[in-house]
This record gives sequence, structure tokens and C-alpha cells, in this order.
Amino acid sequence: MADKKNLVKIGIIGGSGLDDPNLFENPVERDVTTPFGKPSDVLLEGFIKGVPCVLLARHGRKHQLQPCDINYRANMWALRQAGCTHVLATTATGSLVHHYQPGDLVVLDDFIDRTWGRSCTFYDRTEGGPRGVCHLPMRPAFCERARRALLTAAREHGHVCHDTGTAVTIQGPRFSSRAESLMHRMWGGHVVNMTTVPEVVLAKEAGLSYAAVALVTDYDCWRENEQSVSVSEVLEMFARNIKKAIDVIVGAVQILAAEEDYSYLDVHKELVESAVMLKE
Repeated sequence: MADKKNLVKIGIIGGSGLDDPNLFENPVERDVTTPFGKPSDVLLEGFIKGVPCVLLARHGRKHQLQPCDINYRANMWALRQAGCTHVLATTATGSLVHHYQPGDLVVLDDFIDRTWGRSCTFYDRTEGGPRGVCHLPMRPAFCERARRALLTAAREHGHVCHDTGTAVTIQGPRFSSRAESLMHRMWGGHVVNMTTVPEVVLAKEAGLSYAAVALVTDYDCWRENEQSVSVSEVLEMFARNIKKAIDVIVGAVQILAAEEDYSYLDVHKELVESAVMLKE
């Protein structure tokens, strides 16, 4: 029987801490290009506990790209081009509800898009890209099997992890005004960030199993007597809790690689095929 770990290759978007040579085995840098341009940085290919993985720093390894300047299409296409079957992402978020506290983890299950001007489909007649128009359903937004793997890994490590969360993705790079933050709460958002859209949409369009774990860093600015969120606050909380995100990603990699049934990957691809309208 073939090694089950050879049936999957897991892309990881985020980067911080996961490039540790003691964690990421036999890393090889690959400078790639796609029909949609260059990804944020080189791909780092290697193994996590024997499972083939590809690491990509969403903002670049020097965090040189602001959220609205990231080439999300090139990032996702590069991971698929590298043979990835799954993508697990980490994201820093502000909380929009009292009980999602700084330091908590959230496995996202839905989103609200407040971005603009970002390329959100591969189906736009780019040379070398797919043809047609893709009317992709976004319920569910994330792959449930990958979500379950993240949740299981978080609980195995004893981390506080919420099993649902709607991310309101704002354009950035600025943070929300207080009025916007209150509006996002009224809409039913649980957390706010700047990168889930169009990443989640493109992953689904690429037929990949995609899930994201959010690390709550702050309370945004909706609470009475709450100071506005600051970069230093976000970075301090993220640095203090990045090990939690690493625990969850590494654990989920192992869980996904150990599964017996990968038919859900075919279902993802078939959904995309059924959503494409193409006239010859």
C-alpha cells in the first residue's frame, strides 16, 4: 500500500515560526511564477513530521506587502501548481464579540467581504488561466474536513479554540473606525481581518481543501472605554501566542495526512467544474 502521506501535500500560508529548521525538514526554496504573476515570496518546500508541505509567507518574509497589494491569485495558483491538495492558513484578527478574547483561537467558517478592487477569480481570460465564467457557491466557505482537523489539533493541545467564526475582511491597511466596528458587530461578524478575502474564494475556485485558524490579538475598537487597536499591541499578542497557531497547524497536517478517505478532494474539484459557464 502506498504511504498515505504521499496522497496529500499541504500548503501553509502565514509563515511566522513555521520556517523553523527544527520543525520544517529538508527545506528547499523555489522561486516560481504563475500566469497571474509572482507570489508574495519564494515557496519553501519540505516536510513537517514526514508530510510534504509548502510554506508561503502571505505578506512576504519581510512583511513588505500590505493586504491590498498581495497577489492572492498568484499565491494560490503557485500552491496548486506545486501540487498542494490542501491549504491551511493563519491570520491575526481583532475580536468583535466579548467572549472571543485576545489569545483565543478561532477556526473560521464564514466571511463578510468589505474589500474592493482585489482580483477575486482566476476566470478572467488571463492567458494560461482557466476559461469561462465561474459562478462559485460559497456555502460552505471553508472545507469542513480541514476545519475539523484544525479544531481537533487545537483541542488536543488544550488551547481555547472557537469552532465557528465569521471574519469580516476589511480593505486595510488602516484599522476600522469605531462606527465601522459597531456595524460589523451588527452584521454578525465575530472577528475582523484584512486577508481572508479573496484568499478563501480563490482556494475554493482552485479546488483545494482550505481552512484558516484565526489568532485573536485585540478587541478592535467597538468596546466602551477601549483604546484604538495599535500595531504594537497586535504584534505583541501575536508573538506571545504564535506557538498556539504552530501547534494547531502541525497537528492538523498530521491529522489530514492520516485520513483514509480523500474523496472530498474530488468533490471540491467537481463543484468548481459544475460552476463554470463556458461557450465555445
